[in-house]
Amino acid sequence: MSDLPRKAVTRTAKLAALPLGMAGRATWGLGKRIGGYSADLVGQELQQRTAEQLFKVLGELKGGAMKFGQALSVFESALPEEVAGPYRAALTKLQEAAPPMPVATVHAALAERMGADWRELFEEFEDKPSAAASIGQVHRGVWHDGRPVAVKVQYPGAGEALLSDLNQLGRFVRLLGPLIPGVDIKPLVSEMRDRLSEELDYELEARAQRAYAEEFADDPDVRVPDVVYQCDQVLVTEWLEGVPLADVIREGSREERDRAGQLLARFLFSGTARTGLLHADPHPGNFRLLTGDAPDGPPEQWRLGVMDFGTVDRLPEGLPPTIGVALRMALDGDAEGVHELLCDEGFIRPSVELDPDAVLEYLLPIIEPAQEEEFVFSRDWMREQAARIADPRSPAYQLGKQLNLPPSYLLIHRVTLSTIGVLCQLGAQVRMHEEMEAWVPGFLPEEDEEEYFDGTEDEAEVTGTSA
Repeated sequence: MSDLPRKAVTRTAKLAALPLGMAGRATWGLGKRIGGYSADLVGQELQQRTAEQLFKVLGELKGGAMKFGQALSVFESALPEEVAGPYRAALTKLQEAAPPMPVATVHAALAERMGADWRELFEEFEDKPSAAASIGQVHRGVWHDGRPVAVKVQYPGAGEALLSDLNQLGRFVRLLGPLIPGVDIKPLVSEMRDRLSEELDYELEARAQRAYAEEFADDPDVRVPDVVYQCDQVLVTEWLEGVPLADVIREGSREERDRAGQLLARFLFSGTARTGLLHADPHPGNFRLLTGDAPDGPPEQWRLGVMDFGTVDRLPEGLPPTIGVALRMALDGDAEGVHELLCDEGFIRPSVELDPDAVLEYLLPIIEPAQEEEFVFSRDWMREQAARIADPRSPAYQLGKQLNLPPSYLLIHRVTLSTIGVLCQLGAQVRMHEEMEAWVPGFLPEEDEEEYFDGTEDEAEVTGTSA
C-alpha cells in the first residue's frame, strides 16, 4: 500500500472487517475446542491470529488506525510470551515505519505548502522517506544553510482519516480489550479523538518542540532537535543521528538497555518539571540513543534524543503534587491518608465505599518501582500486574472497577503506563526512586523537599544555571 486511503468508505470497510474476522476466528476456535484442543492453547492461537490481522490492517491504513496501533504496541510486554513472541516484530514495526506516500504526492504537497520554489530551500532532499508514521512521513534533507534536517510532511487527508478511524474503532473497541489485558482501551481511543486537532496542528507542535529544545539545549543527558522551519502541514527540524530505541529493545546489551531506561525515566519526569509540558507520545519510534563522536564508547556517555511533540499535555505547574504525595503516603503505609487524598481528588467517588487497607494493597505492587533503590523492569513483572488487574476473579480487579480516573489525570496516566511498558520491553534496571525524588513534586517529605530545592538553588547560583 503506497498512499493514505482517504475515502471513508474504504477505511471503514477495512476496519469493519476486523471484528468480523475476530468473530470468524472465534467460530474456528470453538471448532478446535470441540475437536479436543485445550482452552488455553486455542485461546493463545486466537489471540495470535487476531493480533496479526489487527496490526497488518492498522499499519496499512496509517491515520488514527496506525496511531492506535502504536499506542497499543508499547503494552506488548503485558502479553504472555507464547502469544507475544510470534508477532512482536509486527508490533515494533509499527513504531518505526509504515508504507510511504508516492514521491509525486510528496512533491505536490511541498509545492502547495512551501511554494513552487520549495527545492531552493534545500541543498539536498531525499525522496525516499526515512520514516513513515500515523499522520505524516519524514524525509531527510540538507537545509540551505548546510544543516542536516528532518522534513515531516502531513499526509493529504490525514485529518479526515484520523476522525473516521477513531470513530470506527470506538464502535468495536470492547472486542480489542482481550489483546492487552489490564489496559482499558476505550478511554485510550476517546483521548486520541479529543486531541485530534492538536495532532494535526504543526504550529502547536513547533511551539512545544522549541520550548523543549531551548530548555534542554545544554543538557548532558537529553537532546531535542530545534525547529528550523514550519508552515501549514510541514515541519522541518534538525536531524538526529542515533540508534533507534527499538533497536536497543531488540538487540541492546545489558549496559545499553539500562542506560536507555534511565534516560527515558529521567526525561519522563524532568521534561514536565522543566518545561511545563508533558511529552505524551512515548513509543520507541520517537526516541534515539545518541552516541556522539564515540559510537563504540561506553553507554554511560549516551544521550537520549527525543522527537515528535505533536501530542503534549500543558502542565505549567508541572505534575500535580497529589501524585507525589499519594505515592509517598502509599510507600509509608499510610492507608488512611492515601484513601482521603484519592477521595479529595475524585479517584474514589463520593458514592463508593472502599476499605483504605484494600486500596493500599491494590496500589503497592503497581508502585513497586518507586520503592526500590534500583528496580528491574521486566515483561514478567508487567504480565503479573496485568493479570492481577485483569482477572475477574482477582480482588484487585473488583476494586479497580470501582476506582475513577479524573479527566485531568488521563493523559498523565497513559504516558506513565506507556513509559513503563517501554521500560519493560527494555528489561532495564532503573533508579526510578532517584528520578522521582528529583522531579516529582510532593514525593519527598516536606522538610526533605525544602532541603533538596535549597540545595539545587545554591548550586544554580554557583554555576550560573537554572534548575
